[in-house]
Amino acid sequence: MNKNIYNQKEEKVERKWYAIHTYSGYEDAVARYLKQRVESLLMGDKIFDVVVPKEVKIKVKNGKRHATEEKIYPGYVLVNMIMDHDSWSVVRNTPRVTGFVGADSTTPTPLSKEEIDELMSKMGPQEPRFNVDLKKNDLVRISDGPFRDYEGKVADIDEERGKVKVIVSIFNRDTVVELDSLQVAKM
Repeated sequence: MNKNIYNQKEEKVERKWYAIHTYSGYEDAVARYLKQRVESLLMGDKIFDVVVPKEVKIKVKNGKRHATEEKIYPGYVLVNMIMDHDSWSVVRNTPRVTGFVGADSTTPTPLSKEEIDELMSKMGPQEPRFNVDLKKNDLVRISDGPFRDYEGKVADIDEERGKVKVIVSIFNRDTVVELDSLQVAKM
């Protein structure tokens, strides 16, 4: 009978996601330190996952598209854990951790399921999506590449590839130029 009571109490203890504040720029180091501490202090049964929230963004540099990872919340690391004094102490005493996010540093507030679901969907392994905020016939200025500072009019948009065809006047002749959507800005 005592065993059943013990199991019921243990089932009620829930693992939740908490946000911890770190020195900005040290998020990856804090995640690495915390994972090492969890392993060395045998806290794997209370601290399950340590995540630096990042998403893939596409940037154009020198006319070429590059996918880069950017932190969604600089200065924060997420920890999936069962909160008790020992697990709190392990996280709180990790180098470069300044505290938990909550009403005060001693009573951390767990993140809601909706917040975690939204964050995880941003961080997912899916291909980066293109968000082309242009319409046909919009006037644009080219901001990168060999036609930099030229002005033109949008002729066609390929949202799948993130490309835009722009009509530009070169030598007093209208010429269609295909550009990356990140190379143009609405006027």
